[in-house]
Amino acid sequence: MTSTHPNNPQDATQTSLRVHALQLLLLGNTQQKAEAVRALPANGLEVDPAQRLVEPAGVPGRPKRPTLVQPAALKHRSVGTTQGHASLIHALTHIEANAINLALDAVWRFADMPQAYYRDWWQVAVEEALHFQLLQDHLHTLGHAYGDFPAHDGLWDMAFRTQADLLARLALVPRTLEARGLDATPAIRTKLISIGDKSGAAILDIILRDEIGHVATGNRWYAAVCSQRGLDPVSTYAELARKHSAPVLKGPFNLAARRAAGFTDTELAALCGTPAIA
Repeated sequence: MTSTHPNNPQDATQTSLRVHALQLLLLGNTQQKAEAVRALPANGLEVDPAQRLVEPAGVPGRPKRPTLVQPAALKHRSVGTTQGHASLIHALTHIEANAINLALDAVWRFADMPQAYYRDWWQVAVEEALHFQLLQDHLHTLGHAYGDFPAHDGLWDMAFRTQADLLARLALVPRTLEARGLDATPAIRTKLISIGDKSGAAILDIILRDEIGHVATGNRWYAAVCSQRGLDPVSTYAELARKHSAPVLKGPFNLAARRAAGFTDTELAALCGTPAIA
């Protein structure tokens, strides 16, 4: 077992994938972060699951903008207006910026997992970086840039609350907050189509396809850790949601996407508050 500070250039383990993940997480420029994540030849790097990394100040690295506010402080604009359209695309861009950070954090923070765990979450980071770039480029076509509108920090707030327990992180970030995207994306896509934004809708098609895989990654590793600890996945999820004050999820739910992402019928029944899922 080794203990490493990511900013020490003399470390022999500097080339490990987990060290790279932490270094990239510290970058404040999200576009540079996305580019670096997608460019890194991760398959050629060792992982070193036993490595204990020291968390530096400044996790995660963020740009100076957007201004972060409470969700209730965000203005609700009609998507039919120019500003409302851009604001919606900006909100989606911010979600993907956070998603890059969440995936990188999952790689560096949690030690002693199988090699496949780290490779899986790195691949998630790569895909989230692509999503960010697609949305940011689309935002530019609307005359705006990432940072032009305020945003909230709900995704990273839950990551912070679950930083001491991998099982809680898996339960409440990919399987709760990110899974909400599976439910919300079809309605957002419909809104974009309604105003003629076919390019934005096409980006959401890519994101929904990939996010099913990302939530599936969360489900797979949540089930694995529950099995390792001898815990029931359904009752454990409810306990973790209460302990960490997770948001209560409300329908309508995209049951087809959730099933494709690996949620069991028992889990979906518990989510919907019904004895069985049709």
